[in-house]
Amino acid sequence: MALIDRLNKRKGIEDDNEEMSFIDHLEELRWVILRSVIACIVGAVVVGVFHKLFFEQVIMAPSRPDFVTYKIMCKFGNFIGLGNAMCIEPYNIKLQSNTMVGQFNMAFTFSFVAGFIIAFPYIFWEIWRFVKPALNDKELSGVRGVIFWVSLLFFIGVGFGFFFLAPYAFNFFATFSLSSQIQNMPTVQDYLDLLLTFTLGCGLAFQLPIVLYFFGKVGIVTASFLKKYFRHAIVAIVIIAAIITPPDGLTQIIVATPLIILYWISILLVGKVNKADAAPKEWS
Repeated sequence: MALIDRLNKRKGIEDDNEEMSFIDHLEELRWVILRSVIACIVGAVVVGVFHKLFFEQVIMAPSRPDFVTYKIMCKFGNFIGLGNAMCIEPYNIKLQSNTMVGQFNMAFTFSFVAGFIIAFPYIFWEIWRFVKPALNDKELSGVRGVIFWVSLLFFIGVGFGFFFLAPYAFNFFATFSLSSQIQNMPTVQDYLDLLLTFTLGCGLAFQLPIVLYFFGKVGIVTASFLKKYFRHAIVAIVIIAAIITPPDGLTQIIVATPLIILYWISILLVGKVNKADAAPKEWS
């Protein structure tokens, strides 16, 4: 109930008779969710109307040899003298749809997820507008521009997942073989699930600095704790990068570097919070 009390206080409702009840706040939250769902639906409708264009030019783009990531990485490898070591040939597998309603379901899934990505800044703004009244002035001063930074990190993460992680991961899994007698025959649903998992997953993973910053504000983590386990985090990131990328160190570094940078940014942000909390407070 502490959150409700803070919401009432920040909304300027001091009289007990005028306080918003739990049901009132629940009703307000319901409208937040409803407006967010409507925003997703609007985005999904826009994508759905042009679903063939979006699916062919966006979703299926990593499956073609002329995908921008393959060309850039290959040219970069030749530029630095590695020859074709960083070049990757897209999997030569014909994707299948083995159910009658498979392609229709994929169009629906893709449209809704794309609608969510498009509407993400608005959805977060709705959530932030609901939570913001519960924060005091000091807490608000430390999160200025949060909507911009959260949205920016989300879109950077989605782009990173789409252009780097998902294509390399699918090429790895599609060509991985335990025996020459086993032939990989992935469906287009497998492809779509993997692509959406990596893009949305990276979009959320890139929120790491924001999440750890708030954890630092409430005292759950400290900069010293994050530094202590920095080596463990590096090992985990490098292992993941090694699994989903071609067997050359430079590509693995390119994939792992953004995640390592995000971890260091998190340490710096939490460190600032720890210093502010440790600073002597002035007595009024």
